[in-house]
Amino acid sequence: MFATRPLLTGTFGMVASTHWLASAVGMRTLEAGGNAFDAAAAAGFALTVVEPHLNGPGGDAPLIGHRASDARTFVICGQGVAPARATTAAYRALGVDEVPGTGHLAAVVPGAFGAWLDLLARYGTLPLADVLGPAIGYARDGYPLVAAAASTVATVADMFRAHWPTSAAVYLPGGALPAPGARFTNPDLATTFERLLAEAAAAGPDREAQVEAARRAFYEGFVADAVDAFVSGTSVHDATGRAHTGFLRGDDLAAWRATEEPTVAVPFAGVEVHKTAAWGQGPVLLQQLRLLDALGVDDLVRAATAPGAGDAPDGPLTELVHVVTEVAKLAAADRDAWYGDDGEVPLDALLSPAYAAQRARLVGAEADGGYRPGSPDGRTPRLARALVAARAAADAGDARGPGVAGLGEPTVSPIGLSPGDTCHVDVVDRWGNRVSATPSGGWLQSSPVVPGLGFALPTRAQMFWVEDGLPASLAPGRRPRTTLSPALALGDGHGFAFGTPGGDQQDQWTVPFLLRHLLGGLDLQEAIDAPAWHSSHVHGSFHPRTHVPRGLVAESRLGPAVLAGLAARGHAVADAGPWTLGRISAAGVRADGLLQAAANPRGRQGYAVGR
Repeated sequence: MFATRPLLTGTFGMVASTHWLASAVGMRTLEAGGNAFDAAAAAGFALTVVEPHLNGPGGDAPLIGHRASDARTFVICGQGVAPARATTAAYRALGVDEVPGTGHLAAVVPGAFGAWLDLLARYGTLPLADVLGPAIGYARDGYPLVAAAASTVATVADMFRAHWPTSAAVYLPGGALPAPGARFTNPDLATTFERLLAEAAAAGPDREAQVEAARRAFYEGFVADAVDAFVSGTSVHDATGRAHTGFLRGDDLAAWRATEEPTVAVPFAGVEVHKTAAWGQGPVLLQQLRLLDALGVDDLVRAATAPGAGDAPDGPLTELVHVVTEVAKLAAADRDAWYGDDGEVPLDALLSPAYAAQRARLVGAEADGGYRPGSPDGRTPRLARALVAARAAADAGDARGPGVAGLGEPTVSPIGLSPGDTCHVDVVDRWGNRVSATPSGGWLQSSPVVPGLGFALPTRAQMFWVEDGLPASLAPGRRPRTTLSPALALGDGHGFAFGTPGGDQQDQWTVPFLLRHLLGGLDLQEAIDAPAWHSSHVHGSFHPRTHVPRGLVAESRLGPAVLAGLAARGHAVADAGPWTLGRISAAGVRADGLLQAAANPRGRQGYAVGR
């Protein structure tokens, strides 16, 4: 099987991420004596600097960890909550019936910084200065700005100049567009990190006391004060076409802490696959695996990965892509009807083998054009009125579908209307500790830079419904139903961390990756490199929540026969080109104890390092 690069194998440690500098920082941390938790945090802080169009220290960062010494597997929730003043009535009073995708009205509590500190406090070993130092260096001394970030800045430059001067001051140095690959600095962000370290040092020599002091400085000190003053005192232009202040205040930051909670897991192909609970979309992957188990997909995967599998329109590869796509539609419909942070999600029922067997009977030979959430435990699904209306409009031919361009990377309009995108990092150390993290939010294009801090706020409130009584309804203190989806696959002494950026596609792109690796015999790198696809029939979670009826976006490397076969089955096939979909990375432990890592070649950014 073709692979773009070697599968890294060694004994000391492995780091894979969506940016080569973050991977290098993580490996540097392991070489300095840190463990996987230290390395993941160091890489995560570096990502907030070098991928500002994809995440920031004020964004969101759910992560899943596994501590080898006691086989403890856990989630740290770095997803901030809706402000105390953010009620559906408050939005309606402003004439807003859908949270805009940009600006202050979409702001929730910044969760990323707190999540990394919580990981360090509970499981790390190195001083905070050692972990945060590389990020400060890149922010102060500069780093090469990737082409996608430069393009993002260019797209929103006029809006920055006209409406967001604090962002223009950072991202249009001297008033000019930054060039792709140019050395780029963010002195204000470096200063913010340095002030946080100074607060930490003032707490004395104890490592945990230092971490807590930095947390207080962010959530109760100068960072919270700056956020409060900016959001409450400055009206900013947003996707409504008007300017608004926001609901986020310093007391919201002070009341929030990252939390540790159990994972949700199902067995599949000899491992247990672990995800967050249904405040994220992670269980969508688990539901798909349950459905595929019920459909007996094992033999089909083996046939589809054999030589010549894609040579005929009605061959096993066509059948596999069709079945996986139909399963994704069913799981995503359940997500839209049932997932959220209201405490009433029937997750046990949604993940039960009996429910999966019932839902699997809906998979037919043709592409389904319907929208069919199920009824776990006999309950009646409830969908947002706006989603039902969007569905009806799309089915009537009035969809504003995403097409192909930009999938897997930020899709930004000139007015800053953007779903943004995400980063990912996986780490395994010589002791067998593992971390999978999917930082996101705080995108440079979606929220203005907070004056003096050098970073933007998360706009994740756009994922709430401004309609009461739904699992994902807006409510003070509630987490938005995010798309962020880190993952671990754990067996008896082996397993791997994995994940990808990509919004709604995260838990679609990883399905064929898992099938090919766990059932098809491909190694991690081969499984990442293999052609990807996803359903765009699935509703987007971000404003304006579009979908393409029967849409199937596929890499052309699946082959003309397969694409033709899928079209013949009724899929609205969009050829995305040969290397466009997904940015999966993975790192883990083989059954014989050797460590492995692999990264995505698409976009020429992802990198794995290790020895």
